[in-house]
Amino acid sequence: MAVKIEVWSDFVCPFCYIGKRRLEQALEQFPHREDVEVVFRSFELDPNAKKETPLTIHEIIANKYGISIEEAKRANADIGRQAEAVGLTFRFETMKPTNTFDAHRLAHYAKEKGKLNEMVERLFYAYFTESKRISDRDVLLAIAEATGLDRAEAEEVLASGRYTKEVRRDEEEAAALGVRGVPFFVLNGKYAISGAQPVDVFRRALEKVWEEEQQASPLRSLAGEGGMCADGSCSID
Repeated sequence: MAVKIEVWSDFVCPFCYIGKRRLEQALEQFPHREDVEVVFRSFELDPNAKKETPLTIHEIIANKYGISIEEAKRANADIGRQAEAVGLTFRFETMKPTNTFDAHRLAHYAKEKGKLNEMVERLFYAYFTESKRISDRDVLLAIAEATGLDRAEAEEVLASGRYTKEVRRDEEEAAALGVRGVPFFVLNGKYAISGAQPVDVFRRALEKVWEEEQQASPLRSLAGEGGMCADGSCSID
């Protein structure tokens, strides 16, 4: 592949799903899209998140920022409109905030089987659109099966500690790169885009990387910060 895009993201990060779709829309406009490889990497916004919480996503946002529930709802509604603009449906009223570690492990298993991209899409869709708890074993097994993976093997993966090292390795690499929030995109190991940037930003970045094809160099930012999530929460500006 002439262009490799590594994407650090979390499955409960709204801007990660929005950024994923914007990148895909940029790729649709890119004449060399067949020569682009997209690899999703693990990043947990809140490694200590519980699998189940009595709090709604609105209450979590309100507590995080010290704002009212109504203000949190308005902020989430704005994110929802951004999602709608790229063809996504976010159901904040029924969303189930949860821990994503097992989902990330399952994604690494899917990668080994050549099903990473489909798995990532199904996990995002399950959380944001279907309001499923993506830490629940039955939910994850159903997603694995729908992705074309062997259910029994996926069950063994989830019951064991397999792919823990792979998740931690991704997170350690993110830390080494100075990643403080997601989504975070690295193109050919030398260009960085942080946040869910507009489609045009991704398209210009693809064109730039394609044209330059130069020697490896330190990461250079191709855009300022867009909507992104960090420290277990998302920007509401």
